[in-house]
Amino acid sequence: MSGAGRQAGGSVVLDSTLTCPACGHVKTETMPTDACQWYYECEACHTLLQPRSGDCCVFCSYGSVPCPPIQAGGKPDGRCPG
Repeated sequence: MSGAGRQAGGSVVLDSTLTCPACGHVKTETMPTDACQWYYECEACHTLLQPRSGDCCVFCSYGSVPCPPIQAGGKPDGRCPG
C-alpha cells in the first residue's frame, strides 16, 4: 500500500466513508482500533456488507480508507492483522 489513508506525519485515519455496492448509499463511520469489522448493514437498503475475498474487513472492501491495522502496516492477507 502506498500510504493511502494516512495523514501527514504517519498518524492513522479513523474515519472512512463506506459505499454500499447495492444501492450506492455513502456513510462516514469511525473505524474500531481494537477489532476488525466483518459486517456492516447499509442503513438505506439494509444490505449486509461482508469483506470481499482477500480483504480483512468491510472498511478495506468498501471504505475510502483501509482499516487502522492495514494503515499501520499490517498484511492484507484476508485475516485481521490486529
